[in-house]
Amino acid sequence: MVIADQVDSRAGSDRVPEALAVLSGVEHVLPYERTAGDEVQGLVGTGSGVVRAVTALTRLEGWRIGVGAGLVDEPLPDSTRAARGEAYLAARTAIDCARRSPVALSLAAGAVGDAAYRDLVEDAETALWLLRSTLARRSPEGWELMDLLDSGLSNAQAADRLGVSPSAVSQRLRRAGRIEAERAARLAGRLLDRLSEVRA
Repeated sequence: MVIADQVDSRAGSDRVPEALAVLSGVEHVLPYERTAGDEVQGLVGTGSGVVRAVTALTRLEGWRIGVGAGLVDEPLPDSTRAARGEAYLAARTAIDCARRSPVALSLAAGAVGDAAYRDLVEDAETALWLLRSTLARRSPEGWELMDLLDSGLSNAQAADRLGVSPSAVSQRLRRAGRIEAERAARLAGRLLDRLSEVRA
């Protein structure tokens, strides 16, 4: 379960439509919707889905994120706003804790569990922190390069498309933290999936 809250929404324009447009392309169980004012939420079933949502919202900038791990009451309704369960309660706790997080992101779990489970929750949150802090440093040029590489272009082809030298692409890659972000994303996804397996 993912909740995102627009930071300083009273001082700026409503960016919920922009966030919903971006998140519509991210895998989910129940689609993202506006819930209250400047807040959106969606039900996500996989660690990779959470990672993609965090990545998309970090790229948009100006969003606080709460991730809730836990069970959801079934049968599922058609709307995420109508769904209930410990994942929803945990996500509400997480979005409140995100205000005090160094990267404006927090993860909370529905059931306290034993010490090993609490360690797993902290590990998964730490991986998300590392991912978010790496992505937050990425420049618009870095994101542009990532889009080209993610579309299947080679470094040389991306350099040609951007009109820069291959060495400039290599430098931009390092500054964008591509390898670090990819590893943090895979780690976070695995840990989040493990959390789901334990709760199930």
